[in-house]
Amino acid sequence: MFHYDSNTKRTEPKQDWMSRVTEGKADYWEYQTELLVDEQQTFKVSIENIKQRFNQTGGVHIYQWMYSCEWDDETGEVNGFMQYGYDGEDFIAFDLKTESWIAPKPQAVITKHNWDNNKAEIAQYKHYLTQDCPEWVKKYVDYGRSSLLRTDLPSVSLLQKSPSSPVSCHATGFYPDRAMMFWRKDGEELHEGRNPERSSPTTDGSFQMSVDLDLSSVPAEDWRRYDCVFHLSGVEDDIITKLDKAEIRTNREKPVDMIIPMVAAGVVLALVLIAVSGVVIYKKKNDMDNRELSDKLSPNT
Repeated sequence: MFHYDSNTKRTEPKQDWMSRVTEGKADYWEYQTELLVDEQQTFKVSIENIKQRFNQTGGVHIYQWMYSCEWDDETGEVNGFMQYGYDGEDFIAFDLKTESWIAPKPQAVITKHNWDNNKAEIAQYKHYLTQDCPEWVKKYVDYGRSSLLRTDLPSVSLLQKSPSSPVSCHATGFYPDRAMMFWRKDGEELHEGRNPERSSPTTDGSFQMSVDLDLSSVPAEDWRRYDCVFHLSGVEDDIITKLDKAEIRTNREKPVDMIIPMVAAGVVLALVLIAVSGVVIYKKKNDMDNRELSDKLSPNT
């Protein structure tokens, strides 16, 4: 939603609809920046403390703080989590149900005891995750409804790297990411011989997903019995793509594609041979004319 740059010490919105958050709040971004500048200094101190616990003196290290809340608009159920990570691994996490901290690393036990004894801060975290955060989620959903709640259908293609590779059914450009994708044979979903669907974000904020099917033991005449199904949550109709060899996109050149370059190359070669022959004939004729002219101009004739 917004981004803080520790070098410029500036906080800027990353979504157009975030401008609605700041309506009537001229100092909103200045306030957010002050908070994050303070956190930046706190993180520096925390990294130095943790480095000592791991007996580290130098190098590049990463300290992460992650928190979120979930609000179910149908049931009203609220849930949240907060955790810290160090160098890509969990360091300490807050258990909302027990209202205590969990230390998966021995180096975090000291922190756990200190934070567990701070009952006022635990109450503050609980209130934020169960009260303040869900209220902000509701506001953000309302502000960004046109983009956050939009539904975009994907473009579906069949891809294959080589004749022995699995055929990949690839969907790209869909939103949101709540989607399912699978292969069917004779209308029945396949669970064997394929990789599970994989969803990942794209550069434009949408998502992509692919599912593979191994056809190495399937006769060509049985390909028509297979199809790929893409289902997007909230959309009634599925996108069904029949397995058609003619529709598979590949890096390989088709035979018909090879004929044109070969014919073109043959024509060029023939033209070159004709040109060379013309030069040879012209050169021979030119030599004969020169000899005749030389004989005529010779003093002895």
